[in-house]
Parts: sequence; structure tokens; C-alpha cells
Amino acid sequence: MKPDESQLHYPLAEQLPPLGSTLELAPGVRWLRMPLPFALDHINLWLLRDRDPESGREGWAIVDCGITNDATRAAWEQVFERELQGLPVLRVIVTHMHPDHIGLAHWLTERWGARLWISATDFNAARLASQSTTGFGGESAAAFMASHGLTDPEAVEKVRRRSNYYASMVPQVPARFRRLMEGDVLRIGAHDWTCHAGHGHAPEHISLHCRALRVLISGDMVLPRISTNVSVIDLEPEGNPLPLYLASIARMRELPADTLVLPSHGKPFRGLHARIEQLIAHHDERFDAVLEACAREPQTAASLLPVLFHRPLDLHQTTFAMGESIAHLNALWQRGQLKRELGADGVYRFTLAQTQ
Repeated sequence: MKPDESQLHYPLAEQLPPLGSTLELAPGVRWLRMPLPFALDHINLWLLRDRDPESGREGWAIVDCGITNDATRAAWEQVFERELQGLPVLRVIVTHMHPDHIGLAHWLTERWGARLWISATDFNAARLASQSTTGFGGESAAAFMASHGLTDPEAVEKVRRRSNYYASMVPQVPARFRRLMEGDVLRIGAHDWTCHAGHGHAPEHISLHCRALRVLISGDMVLPRISTNVSVIDLEPEGNPLPLYLASIARMRELPADTLVLPSHGKPFRGLHARIEQLIAHHDERFDAVLEACAREPQTAASLLPVLFHRPLDLHQTTFAMGESIAHLNALWQRGQLKRELGADGVYRFTLAQTQ
């Protein structure tokens, strides 16, 4: 989903921080990027100037980590050498449990003797996922996607074989953490940052807002050029995350309109309120498209992929697209607008409810 660019302002235009370097966006707030081996080929990470309130020691807080691989470690080592001004990392803050955000948290906390700060829900979800698999690969995920119409044998087999998908990027999670919750205020260096808990994309995603700097580290909750993935996975097959996500971003309307948004993907931008409205309208349009398709004939999550995604999808993208298709169907089903039936072939199909 591309936004109406006229409603968003990118203060750095096309400028990006080179790999291993940073750009300052506000006093004590620095932007860096790490590569990802996917179509979405980067993640934005943040350095915040910090101070230990107990010892008075000066240093940095890291917000989000990148995935576990040698290239990301090497890029971090360049950052440590060039950008920390000889100061240590005092803490590692993680917005949520997805691999590109928490992958290197264990290495970073061990490297600096720092504590991990994260919501309890996402900490425990990450620990569970790093020891098994959740939602993106393995036998259970393959069976779940097959039950929603992904019947191509090759695709199902590829999902089945990806049993170590999460653990390959998050092989270990720190043994201890400091809990973040909605409304917590963190004193990071000279400024207070308020925690905003969001749901739907991850179990308990934490965004950070600094009123004094007029900056929001939005994580994956608000992205400038793509819509955040909101998926149903095999662990919670009747899950209904999409209304939770939409309610979470709607609450961000309370933040100032001129807030500088620091997203995990894409470029920093202003236009938070406009972007929230665009995202809500985007999902309203998707709901309408799903209802229209289900009114014509019974639909599965897989048959709706061309309706919801107007581009070719590789396997990595298909697994996320399936989760998002199911999320739209579950929302409409639990709202009473669709009826769900399990066929003799073991596949769920959705039709317009009689009340429509």
C-alpha cells in the first residue's frame, strides 16, 4: 500500500545513513540501518544518548537489534567503533519479538553487559519461538495454511520444511529482561519516553514517544509506505488481531500532529495523523473487497490472495500474506458478516452471512 505522498513529509528527503554509520535526527537520537535478506531489505534501528541513573555513567540505549547473522554483527561493530564516542551501551530496548527486532539482543546484551528491556508478553513469546517454531514454518503451520486453501503441494512442503525459521534468526534470547508496559515512562538520558503498547502485529508491541523532542519510535505499528503485517498463525487459529491493531493505531491520534515518526522500515516522516487515517481506510477497503468476493462465491484465504495483494508473491511473502488474509476473514466472521464452513476436504470456506 502506497500512501498519498502529499500528506507525508520526509524531512531528510532521500538521505539515508550508510551501513555502519548513523544520522542524527534530534538531540541524542541517531538513526542507523541494517540489511535484511528479504524483499523488505532493511530495518531501521535507533541509538539514544543515555545515562545510568544509579552510577551516573554516560552511554547509549539501543532500540531494536537486527537479525542474527555475521553481516549484522559486522555492521554493529562498525557502529561501535565510529558512532559511540567511546561510550558504552547501557541497555537494549526491543519494540517486539519479531526476528529483525530481537534477533541480536542476546549478542548485544552479552557484548555490553546490558539489560534487555521489552514487554513481558513479547519476551516470553520470543523465548518460546526460539526453541521451536511459531506461525511461519513446520508441520503445524503447513497444516494450518492447507486448511485455509494453500493446497499447492510444493508450497505446503516448503512451509513444512521451514521448521527452524524463527530460531535461525533468533537462536537465543537473553535470560533476563526489564519489563515495559503501557504508560511506563523511561528516563533515557535527558528526556522522558512514554511507552505505548500496541497489539495485532505482535503480542505486546512497545512504541516510544518523547513529548519534549516530538519524536515517536513507532516500530512496526505505523510505517510510511507499506501496511503493517497483521497475521493469524497456527498457535491461535481463531485469533482476531486486526481489530486490535486498528484500535492501537487509532489511539496514536492523541499524539501531536507534527510528531516526527521513526518507523522500523522506510524513512522518518511527519504526518502521523494522516498516515493513521490512510491505514484505517486501507483496511476498510480490504474488508469491502473480501465481502464482495465472498458474495460471489465461497472463498478461502488462499483464493483471496489475488484480491488482497496485486503483485506476485514469493514463499516468504506468501506465508505473511496468508496470515493477513485469514486475519481479514476472521475479523469479518467474528463480526457476523461472514459465515465459515469446514468442507469435507478439510478446507475452510467463507461466504456472506445471511444477515448481509
